[in-house]
Amino acid sequence: MEFLKPQAAKTNPGSEDHYALTRRHMVEEIVAMSRETGAYKPRPISAKVLSVMAKVPRHRFIQEGSVYSAYYNRPLPIGHGQTISQPYIVALMTELLALDKQDTVLEVGTGSGYQSAVLAEMAGKVYSVEIIEPLAVRAAKLLGDLGYANIQVKLGDGSKGWPEYAPFDGIIVTAAADHMPQPLVDQLKPGGRMVIPVGGWSYIQELILITKDQDGMIHQENVLPVSFVPLTGGY
Repeated sequence: MEFLKPQAAKTNPGSEDHYALTRRHMVEEIVAMSRETGAYKPRPISAKVLSVMAKVPRHRFIQEGSVYSAYYNRPLPIGHGQTISQPYIVALMTELLALDKQDTVLEVGTGSGYQSAVLAEMAGKVYSVEIIEPLAVRAAKLLGDLGYANIQVKLGDGSKGWPEYAPFDGIIVTAAADHMPQPLVDQLKPGGRMVIPVGGWSYIQELILITKDQDGMIHQENVLPVSFVPLTGGY
């Protein structure tokens, strides 16, 4: 896929109009990619999720030296060996959670805070856990500066979840686990959904959708191959 080159946009680089335009192009690439992944199972991204992707300022969550590529449809480094996920994957994982404004979501791996912001636009409350202190501190400050009052970030081992606020309507894990963390399964509400990459610390894992029915039974669906940094912690 050929990535949009921001300098081709007919706006002043660095202006809000410029970023709005490049976000729209990013959304077009997300739509195109959702069609390409139909070989696994068609996963159209809803207008609601696309609208949020067109709104959240991804360039604010990127390291200063990489801002020019903020709206490329690819992951980018954010320091400490971590990345901000590819926009398509952010949109897909958000879509799979099927959130509404009454929902409470647990995010394991705050990272840059970008996925947190996307979730906050879709849900009522987001509880996000980050194990790397500088990332947790930076994300909490940035999300506060951007006005996301419905996000709470804490430093800790996200693989243990956040029992004080469980159960959750949705759980999203933004790093790859080598097995399903049982505390997260336990903290998922009946009728809830969890999205997690599983497959160890190799370059390729499988993105999995977990649903818990009203009787507490767990159902698993493999969505598509992905590549995430490893989940750390004591799970």
